[in-house]
Amino acid sequence: MAIRNVVQEGDEILRKVCKPVEEFDERLFKLLDDMKDTVKKERGAGLAGPQIGVLKRVCVVDVDEGYFEFINPKIVAVKGKQKGVEGCLSVRHKQGYVTRPNVVTMQYQDRNGTPHEITATGFFARACCHETDHLDGVLYIDKASEVWLEK
Repeated sequence: MAIRNVVQEGDEILRKVCKPVEEFDERLFKLLDDMKDTVKKERGAGLAGPQIGVLKRVCVVDVDEGYFEFINPKIVAVKGKQKGVEGCLSVRHKQGYVTRPNVVTMQYQDRNGTPHEITATGFFARACCHETDHLDGVLYIDKASEVWLEK
């Protein structure tokens, strides 16, 4: 396992659409293990493939509900609204207000390719939306109603 470098705003890879994961093998397992180490070291709520230079539909979320690995995630239902402050490991020293669904149902595969469905609420839902946006080349600053520098 290793800590990966986090790509920063301005790098064109953050604006690209990721390709689906088709092979569930040792390379994927290592990528997921590295993502876990990296998000924990950076003390983030999540991390997506393009943030470490990998254009694959893979992201991890680390919130109060637990640590989750999402392969080929797809949001299939949303409900309600919440507005809150977001930041991003790839957009250092900035924060902004973003409106997101309050409840999100997502289908995904685990590291072995097994399909799952999960429903997330509150901050967990926000993190799922934020990370899946990365897989489509979207940053939270694209959706923010206001962005400011951290103090």
